[in-house]
Amino acid sequence: MNTIAITNVSIFDGSGADPYPGEVLVEGNRIKSIARRGEYLETGDARIIDGHGAFLMPGMTEGHTHFSWNDQPSLSAIQFMPPEEHILWCVRVAKRYLEMGWTSALGAATAKPRLDVVTRNVIEAGAFPGPRYLAGSQEITTAGGLGDNTLPHLPDPAMNFGAVCSGPEDMRRIARMFVKLGVDHLKINLSGEYIAGIPAETNPFSEEEIAMLAAEARIAGKRVAAHARSNESVKTCVKHGFELVFHASFADEEALDMLEANKHKHFVVPGLGWLVNTLYNAAEFGVTEEIATKMGYKRELEVAAESLSKMHKRGIRVLPGGDYGFAWMPHGTNARDLEYLVKYVGMTPKEALVAATRYGGELMQRPHELGQVKEGFLADIVLVDGNPIESLALLQDPQKILLVMKDGEIYKNQRTLLPPRGVIRSVYGGNPLVEAGVRREAPTDPMNSTTADLVAK
Repeated sequence: MNTIAITNVSIFDGSGADPYPGEVLVEGNRIKSIARRGEYLETGDARIIDGHGAFLMPGMTEGHTHFSWNDQPSLSAIQFMPPEEHILWCVRVAKRYLEMGWTSALGAATAKPRLDVVTRNVIEAGAFPGPRYLAGSQEITTAGGLGDNTLPHLPDPAMNFGAVCSGPEDMRRIARMFVKLGVDHLKINLSGEYIAGIPAETNPFSEEEIAMLAAEARIAGKRVAAHARSNESVKTCVKHGFELVFHASFADEEALDMLEANKHKHFVVPGLGWLVNTLYNAAEFGVTEEIATKMGYKRELEVAAESLSKMHKRGIRVLPGGDYGFAWMPHGTNARDLEYLVKYVGMTPKEALVAATRYGGELMQRPHELGQVKEGFLADIVLVDGNPIESLALLQDPQKILLVMKDGEIYKNQRTLLPPRGVIRSVYGGNPLVEAGVRREAPTDPMNSTTADLVAK
């Protein structure tokens, strides 16, 4: 069984406690034991990685992921990528996420019906590197709603970003189709989106259509994720038990009361990255701050900051994940969301890290084994050069992500992997002790080189 000891590190375990000096022993795909300052770790035949004082933390969870969004400036441009190239794009992006420390991710909707499912399946099969992944459906929308990209003279559904629903029975058909395809959860657009020309506070679906989706999801044992910017849409999520609430910008006091009363069930992933970057970083693509303000994004950001701050104070789980994959917020820059949680939601940096780790394990429905550095938990571990609690921006720099381990396998390593040490030493003892003359091993890549080369291109 593969055994690795990561020594001489500062451990942030994801529980919310302060970091402490120590070392971690990984056996197979799980964390076998942890030692703190002054304790000793029996490493046996484990290979050693000396962290040289680096920051060890749980792998992060991206709570609002669109692997199929291909860094383009519009939904139509995303959708028009041919399916063969599109699936290759998805697996390439998944590798990028993993190498940036995101060892888990939840799909917030895919551009074509099976892209998320296939991406999840090839990752689970070990054919391509990527985060643990929960696959979403396409966005379920209304005719003319957010995600309906077909043109009157080109009504082919294959050109559509979303799945268009017209009536309760059509909703039943759509929900059952996605369940058949193997999604982990269904996604519905309960409100509008300014950039699509649909005010964020609109509510396009009828009560009968929503109730049908809720009923079909319950029958199939699937969760529902909702694009829910409007106040009414947030209340709808609570009323119908839609666990995954995306955005929630305009939630009023009544909606906050409803969320708080059900905070054990719901997760709010606001997508602050989308609001901030569309407002301030999209000018190169024709969306200046003035245009974005006229659309309504400045007002929404202001309102969202107030409502999300209240959610955080009420103990409602707010997680990072921000619609990355548009031209002005490309994949790989997702860790910006942690800084936005501090700036706009009022979290401390440590609270933002807990949201990305422990809350992430809960979002992935595996709180007993994901999201913390804890004995018996799965070995999803990230090693960072520097202290993210002092500067969350470190997590945006690929050079600062020194090591990424998922399920006990190393997928990125900028630290030397040493042979087993000949003696047991204190966890606060500096560099690892190895017998003189023992050859150092180069970092190993667990992925097949041909596959890794293909994904990297």
